[in-house]
Amino acid sequence: MTTVQPRGPLHISPSILSADFVRLADQIRLLEEGGADFLHVDVMDGHFVPNITIGPPVVEAIRKVTDLPLDCHLMIADPDRYLEDFAHAGATYITVHVEAAVHLHRTVQQIRKLGCRAGVTLNPATSLSAIEEILPDVDMVLLMSVEPGFGGQSFIPSLYRRARQVRKMLEACGSTGCLIEADGGIKLENIREVYDAGVDVVVSGSGVFGTPDPVATLRAMRERCAA
Repeated sequence: MTTVQPRGPLHISPSILSADFVRLADQIRLLEEGGADFLHVDVMDGHFVPNITIGPPVVEAIRKVTDLPLDCHLMIADPDRYLEDFAHAGATYITVHVEAAVHLHRTVQQIRKLGCRAGVTLNPATSLSAIEEILPDVDMVLLMSVEPGFGGQSFIPSLYRRARQVRKMLEACGSTGCLIEADGGIKLENIREVYDAGVDVVVSGSGVFGTPDPVATLRAMRERCAA
């Protein structure tokens, strides 16, 4: 199978959705020790997805205990209502679903106006053509490799084909600075294949926190994707 190599080394964005929230500050320190590049914050509202997780106050609390970039993934209906709240709470990236953003270009511009980096997310069955017109304006494309809403789901293999295609789309429009992120079912066992498909940033929740030693797992993930 032909692969498309990412532009640089793998970035790992552990999802705090799988962390122990009773010891969240300690868990974040473990991720820092393991060399995490970002922290992935899954925001769910019980409408766009059936689960409910966290909001801006938790993001603000996380920002107080880490300098890592906060990768806020809004799995919510009407995301425009909350962009300012998450930006002020300390988000670095704010990523919205194309399925939920009615006026995507305006939403992306508002994220940037608030001083954050803008991302767009696609569910596994959403056509890649939905982001073709917005690619020159975004900093990250997040491809879901599970259906959004719950952690611990099985990886959907179409991610490999979709990541390679998005890489070609980015090259065609000259958007060389845009990152490709993948989220869902990614563990030590399949992270190399995801990286080889052209993904820059890997989100892993249970694949990190569900192991006996998250620090060792993070280091092993990076080593597995070393050139």
